Amino acid sequence: MDTPAMEFPDPLGFSATAIERVERLIAEVGNAELKLRIYVSGGGCSGFQYGFAFEENANEDDIRIRRGAVTLLVDPVSLQYLAGADVDFEDSLEGARFVIHNPNATSTCGCGSSFTV
Repeated sequence: MDTPAMEFPDPLGFSATAIERVERLIAEVGNAELKLRIYVSGGGCSGFQYGFAFEENANEDDIRIRRGAVTLLVDPVSLQYLAGADVDFEDSLEGARFVIHNPNATSTCGCGSSFTV
């Protein structure tokens, strides 16, 4: 008897605007193997800061989230801080940037790139 596949909610939301931007950046570089890593590290004016990097290879313990042609990578430690967050891309007078709306953050800095839990 086959066991039905279990479905889990996505640990991280990623807007259509953000996906389109990542697809465009990957196309500009011309390397379809690139994946977008989203991570949290210590630092910034609020204690933790968000980071983004393109990488060709995933680590064995990375959580992989697929959105269209885009693969997002999140390490397990960063996922503890990012679970339930939504990633968006904004292009405004302040500049073009990825923005994370994180329900786990108790406060954020003015630039939105660092936070406190």
